[in-house]
Amino acid sequence: MSDTTGIRGPAIFLAQFIGEQPPFDGLDASACWAAGLGYRGLQLPTGDPRFIDLALAAESQAYCDELKGRCAEAGVEISELSTHLQGQLVAVHPSCDELFDGFAPAELRGRPQARQAWAVEQLMLAAKASQRLGLNAHATFSGALLWPFVYPWPQRPAGLVEEGFAELARRWRPILDAFDDAGVDLCFEIHPGEDLHDGASFERFLDAVDHHPRARILYDPSHLLLQQLDYLGFIDCYHERIGMFHVKDAEFTPSARSGVYGGYQEWVERPGRFRSLGDGQVDFKGIFSRLTQYGYDGWAVLEWECCLKDAAQGAAEGAPFIAKHLIQRARHAFDDFAGGEASTSSNRRILGLS
Repeated sequence: MSDTTGIRGPAIFLAQFIGEQPPFDGLDASACWAAGLGYRGLQLPTGDPRFIDLALAAESQAYCDELKGRCAEAGVEISELSTHLQGQLVAVHPSCDELFDGFAPAELRGRPQARQAWAVEQLMLAAKASQRLGLNAHATFSGALLWPFVYPWPQRPAGLVEEGFAELARRWRPILDAFDDAGVDLCFEIHPGEDLHDGASFERFLDAVDHHPRARILYDPSHLLLQQLDYLGFIDCYHERIGMFHVKDAEFTPSARSGVYGGYQEWVERPGRFRSLGDGQVDFKGIFSRLTQYGYDGWAVLEWECCLKDAAQGAAEGAPFIAKHLIQRARHAFDDFAGGEASTSSNRRILGLS
């Protein structure tokens, strides 16, 4: 693990690994598995009580201390919690109601208002649970009211986008305030399918929530590359708002048949595909350098999604890949040895101003 003056890691997001077979059927076994591969942090999804009881974590410090102790015994720590699925349900366009019903408990399916209320409550619990666990950042999705209208055809009526972001802000502002009370940043993953899917849409949201101090970014370069954004320049623009980092690779190879939209093809045939670390096109040396330059000291978290390589191989290769890219921030300038004694009088003499 790097020290606290730089990026921390490696960590791994467990969402894509959880299942019915060991070691992915519970926290203790998963923690031991991850530690054995060289990971030092676990980003935990909050929808499976085998890993965390979110309601109990929000109310019980003893339970949170127990969770931390179990992870520490295995050799890892909890890096962040995630409410990606619950955050998605804070804002759902009616055209997607049935598709997203599977993210909610069975008794809420077909009841959009009740489903949304449950999702908001989940986020409120996550703020308290993160605080009790001593975490300072939380991962989520923004949800989407406007995504069906992302391409302006038919022409969007005047005011539609503004009203969509105003409503999104109305839904998220109380949640952001709860995270502020808990001292935890709320990091929205910038992701296609969400209303916050690029820098311009994130800026609209920031304006709508009066630049709330807890509204931050989960930076995942794979989603930016597949949209053909400048993912390195994105760090230059938004580094002050980046509070979390998913280390995920991707590749984009357009053809005469399809491009960014993918032609409704399966992942293997799409021009844009997620890949295991090191197998895609993302410049991770540039990313780790820029994040270090701007003082990012959060976790570097593997999110594995690859249409070709098996998950076990991707996870095993991910920890050393991240560890190799961690940068210990320089403690002094390389040319300090050549410096002379400085003073106002000597500087004025050098400038010929004495």
